[in-house]
Amino acid sequence: MKRIMMATLAMVFAFTAFAADKVTVTHWYWADNPKYSATMQQMAADFNATNGKGITVVAQEYPWDGGAYSETLFRAVMGGGGPDTSSFKLTSTPLFTANNLLVNLDSHLNSWKDKSLIEASLYDTMRQASGTKSVYVMPWNTQVLYVYYRPSLMKKAGIGVPKTYAEFLEAAKKLTMDSNGDGKTDVYGFGMRGAKGGQEPWGSFIWARGGNFEKMDSPQAIQGMQDYVDLFKNGYAPPTAPMDGFQEIIANFKSGKTAMTVHHIGSSAGMIETFGDDVDAFPFPGGVGKWTSMGDTENVMLKSAKNKDAAFEWLAYLATGKGQETWCTVTGNVPVSKTVKELPFFQSNRFMKVSIEGAPWAGILPILDTTTEWINNIWPNTVSAALLGKISAAEAMKKLQAGLWD
Repeated sequence: MKRIMMATLAMVFAFTAFAADKVTVTHWYWADNPKYSATMQQMAADFNATNGKGITVVAQEYPWDGGAYSETLFRAVMGGGGPDTSSFKLTSTPLFTANNLLVNLDSHLNSWKDKSLIEASLYDTMRQASGTKSVYVMPWNTQVLYVYYRPSLMKKAGIGVPKTYAEFLEAAKKLTMDSNGDGKTDVYGFGMRGAKGGQEPWGSFIWARGGNFEKMDSPQAIQGMQDYVDLFKNGYAPPTAPMDGFQEIIANFKSGKTAMTVHHIGSSAGMIETFGDDVDAFPFPGGVGKWTSMGDTENVMLKSAKNKDAAFEWLAYLATGKGQETWCTVTGNVPVSKTVKELPFFQSNRFMKVSIEGAPWAGILPILDTTTEWINNIWPNTVSAALLGKISAAEAMKKLQAGLWD
């Protein structure tokens, strides 16, 4: 009995000490505008007032600066300074894990009551980013690519919303129209992004045929590439598609030149402003496989964190607590928490609902030393050559495979 009482007292003392120590967690973040900055400060204040464990988060803003934020964080931590926790991008994971700068979150996650509120597929993406079987990055919010379409044009073409990959390809054909009877195509079925950044919607074609990014020269991946080329070759995408980037695909869709295009919820306000109710979206349909691209922002705990349990409390608040709801409501980004996704605010937004529907299939390109060069130069140059008939789909995929993996 004496031993039991002593053990109980020790547990009580430990909890009391944790609360009485007034633990401070320093958090670094970037903000795209003053509104987001104020929101983060409000979230830190709310957490400080409600956590009940004596934890005080001090949120410090640093500029994103075109990605230089990650370099600033890296240098600070390597130099023995830096924060306890920080906002983060998955693309930085290999650099930080290679230098042993991030805390392995597995033990925290395994004892966390809210672990199952986040999609298992999202944890898999976090593991993929580190190249290990462990999670070093805490999910926070995402942007999921989907297909924009015009209901009026679908009706005019006599088709419904595509549910399968085959139906999507057929829709691109039927939505390509001569709307004024002058004998010339003035509406193209699909707004293709052949310039830099187009690798994201392109990936959905590869996976739909059963391919993947690990073996892009497989017969399945080559067939996905052939489908992509055929959309252009058959005149179902604008003649400018090999050079079209983000600005062009959005402008083409808004002007009525294209009937479908791929982007995420970040462009939805502009779409509604242009079309009102005559714009909607659907997840990119699957075939043999299914995949869509995910934009991401996460949080990490640095190895230098002085109180890792307190730091995880803050990460949990951001991932599934009030902070998750607040941040995603203000920014319009897609929540990672299942309970937040079900809130009326998110369910009443048709573009948010489609984003949430596509989230289980959302992923990223492999993060390798070659990835930046592959995205910026190898992919657009190779795909442009394939679209223009200078090389075959098979030759293109061999070049893409070698450029990323060799």
